[in-house]
Amino acid sequence: MELLKLLSVKFRVLPATIEEVAHEHLSPLEVCQLNAHRKARAVAKKIPDALVIGADTLVFMDNEILGKPRHLAEAHRMIARLQGRTHQVVTGVCLMHLRAHRESIFAVSTDVLFHPLNARQIRDYLHRIHPLDKAGAYAIQEGGEMIISEISGSFSNVVGLPVEKLREELKLWDSKA
Repeated sequence: MELLKLLSVKFRVLPATIEEVAHEHLSPLEVCQLNAHRKARAVAKKIPDALVIGADTLVFMDNEILGKPRHLAEAHRMIARLQGRTHQVVTGVCLMHLRAHRESIFAVSTDVLFHPLNARQIRDYLHRIHPLDKAGAYAIQEGGEMIISEISGSFSNVVGLPVEKLREELKLWDSKA
C-alpha cells in the first residue's frame, strides 16, 4: 500500500483469492506475469468498471524460485544460500479494465547482491524480521542494510511493486483512454 501511495492515485486494496501457480516450463518472469494476470482478473470480475492492478513478486536464483519459507529453519537455509551471491527479484504487473476490454502486462527484474554472511548474522537478521511471509525470507525495507550489499535496478521492485515502471504504464493507459 505504501508503494501505491507514491503514485498519488486513489485506490483501494482488494486481495485476490487465487492460488498462485508456478509451472516448471515457464520462466520466473512468465510465472509472475501469469499470477499477476490471474489476480487482476479475479478482482476485476468483482468490479468490472474499475482499473485493477494485479501484481506478483518472486525471488529466484539459478532459475529456481525461492518462495515463502514454511518455518524458521527453511528461512535460515534460504538466506544462507543467498549470502554472498546475486539473485533476482521479479514482479509481474497486470493492469486490467474488464468492461473496457483493456489490459497491459509487464514484468520488472532487479538484481540483488547479498553481503557474505555468517550463521550469527543470518540468525540476527531473521530475529529482527518476520521471514515466513516473505519470498526469499527477507524484506529489503526491514533491515535490508544488514544483508544486502547492492541492487541493480528498481528498489521499489524489490519491496514488491516497480513504482517507476507502473507510473509509466499508467500514463500510457491514461493517454489511450
